[in-house]
Amino acid sequence: MNIIKPKNLKISLFLIVFLSVRLGFSQQETISLEESIKAALNYSNDLKTGNLRVEEAEAAKKEAFANYFPSIELSGVGMYGFDDLIPPMPGIMEIGIDNLYFASATASEVLYAGGRINNHNNLADLQVGANKIRAGQARDSVILQTEKKYWGLVHLQEQQHVLHSNETYLNQLLKQQQDLLDAGLIAKNDLLRVKVTLSQLKLQKSKLNNSHKIAILDFALYTGIAYDTTMVAMDKFPDVVPPQIKYGSPDLSIISNTNYQLLEKAVTASKLQTDVERANLLPTISVGLSGSQLGAFDGSFESSFIPVAFGMVSIPISDWWGAGRQKLKQQKIREEIAVNNLKNGEDELQVMIMKSWYDLTDAYKQVVYAGENMHLAEENLHVSRDNYDSGLVNLSDLLDAQRILQEAETELVAAYANYEEQKSTYLYHTNQIEIPE
Repeated sequence: MNIIKPKNLKISLFLIVFLSVRLGFSQQETISLEESIKAALNYSNDLKTGNLRVEEAEAAKKEAFANYFPSIELSGVGMYGFDDLIPPMPGIMEIGIDNLYFASATASEVLYAGGRINNHNNLADLQVGANKIRAGQARDSVILQTEKKYWGLVHLQEQQHVLHSNETYLNQLLKQQQDLLDAGLIAKNDLLRVKVTLSQLKLQKSKLNNSHKIAILDFALYTGIAYDTTMVAMDKFPDVVPPQIKYGSPDLSIISNTNYQLLEKAVTASKLQTDVERANLLPTISVGLSGSQLGAFDGSFESSFIPVAFGMVSIPISDWWGAGRQKLKQQKIREEIAVNNLKNGEDELQVMIMKSWYDLTDAYKQVVYAGENMHLAEENLHVSRDNYDSGLVNLSDLLDAQRILQEAETELVAAYANYEEQKSTYLYHTNQIEIPE
């Protein structure tokens, strides 16, 4: 009967505790796609900038609206002269004036400005809408890039599983070759051939691990999630469904497309700018009230209050044939360019939608074909192993079958990753990106 000595017992307990702590720290941190998107939306500087531009446009809208109200101005002047500002005048003013003050208040209101105020308000309101659309585009872009980076991580993880399973297979084959060599049933070069294949796979595995770490760093920097080399994307590649069944035919009506809406707003803004330039050639009519107070601080003369009402008409006559007319002509040309950009943009958007649709359908076909190819490669390896064990084929044929299966598995993983990327791209171009709550 073996008895554990106290010293050995302490060492054993220490090892148990140490291993428990190490296992606790080696737990992998998992993250889901939804968590990644939420983190990226909270962290993105582009999205924050988009929201700030909306606030800026809202402030500009309030600024333009303030032009509907009267303009009020207060002013005042105080003066003190070491010598008399106004010397004494015999028979009129026996004592000179060495100080005085002047205060005035003026309120004016524009009655007619050719529509400039209305057009500036409409432009400000249009800018608010455009910036809200751009903020939404920034949000969708963040979601799209996060999904691409996330599925890129899944791609690398699945590729690591492919290499790991093939490494396990080659290690088993290496053990078999060693046993056969020890028994004198094979030549040593068969054992070396398996070792070379296994060494090549380990090199691929090392490169893939480095790429995985870089991808995690890129993902962490984009989403704001703490960088951890043990981070694991918890989602797996889902079963793919034919796009025609899941999404139907692509809708080429681009009225709800945000890029098209921005082009439309650009045309509307250009027309409003034309109206503003045209209004600059029209008269401006305004009225106002002004009140002023003139007096001396020491009361050396009686102060007086002077109220005044006024009206003003301004007509930019020289602009009718000068610089103002040329500015209007330039703006009309810009308006025509905006209309042409809208027509070209409409065609380009429809082509972009169709291209993303065909890319998605091709990606689906790649998944189907890669899956069929992998099943054939698995069957080929199984048959090759049986034939090798029966002495019908040599080791080179078996290693070729293993290599073909590894390539087929790699192609299937890449096809799944490409499908997820093309699906996200199609949803982005058709404004169907899912936004988390």
